[in-house]
Amino acid sequence: MKYQVIIGILMLLLSRKRLTAKEIADRYGICTRSVYRYIDELNVCGVPIDISRGRYGGIHIADTFRLPTGYFTREEYSSTVNALQAMASQVTDESIISALEKLQRQRKSEKRELTVCGNILVDGGSWGDSRKFSEKMRVCESAVNECKSLTVDYISREGEHSKRIIDPHLLIFKQNVWYVYAFCHTKQTFRTFKIGRIKSASFTGNTFARREFTRDEIDLDFYYSAENLTDVTLEIEKNSLADVEEWLGIDNIEPRGQTFIAEATLPDDGGLVNKILGFGGAVKVIDPPELKEKVTAAAKKIAGL
Repeated sequence: MKYQVIIGILMLLLSRKRLTAKEIADRYGICTRSVYRYIDELNVCGVPIDISRGRYGGIHIADTFRLPTGYFTREEYSSTVNALQAMASQVTDESIISALEKLQRQRKSEKRELTVCGNILVDGGSWGDSRKFSEKMRVCESAVNECKSLTVDYISREGEHSKRIIDPHLLIFKQNVWYVYAFCHTKQTFRTFKIGRIKSASFTGNTFARREFTRDEIDLDFYYSAENLTDVTLEIEKNSLADVEEWLGIDNIEPRGQTFIAEATLPDDGGLVNKILGFGGAVKVIDPPELKEKVTAAAKKIAGL
């Protein structure tokens, strides 16, 4: 019975319901302590369930979460369907019947979902991605279009983990990366959040009035100040030309003799060295000397390993 209840709780939350512990306990005839214990077990399994207080509080699952393709093995899928069928035969609960139908349909027609932003089709995930990025894009797009506030679980570049309430105003695409420009309730000002760094997002149930801002207020150099940027000259072998063109853009590259030369202003951080090394020796640093030394040192460290 325990696992039938856990599955039932999961399916209830997947249907986007926000419930109290008492409501769940009454539904399944268990105590609230058991409810919290079962929620902890679901969290351990990687389901992002949040417990919040206040007017719009309750137990809910992140709106960006979906059961990914391959979440169940064949045996687990069969066991889950059997458990739901057993529950449906004992309790008249439309959510259980609905969950059972969804699982059975999903097994037949599971497919990759892509996000559509207006006239743009976005597939921002990696190869073999389980639709997580597309779900985050979908939620952010809906928040921008319909003025819905979000609670986001965010991890910064420095590894700082925080939960914030934001009012998304604009989606930004730069250097093949998607960002959301939003008013942050914690900082009481506009901030730019990288969508790939949002671990989960949920609608708060509130809407917001749009705040006025100008194009000049949006800092498109989000992470790098002028002091972090450096002028770089690279020599590129022909076999890596296409990859470097996608990185720097074709306007920054020109042929010289048997090779190609790229000139660009780039952020001088560890990511630049790693990017150059990623071309496997097909990209040579001509200038500046400091960058050449960093690449050499990193290559020696790799060789030592």
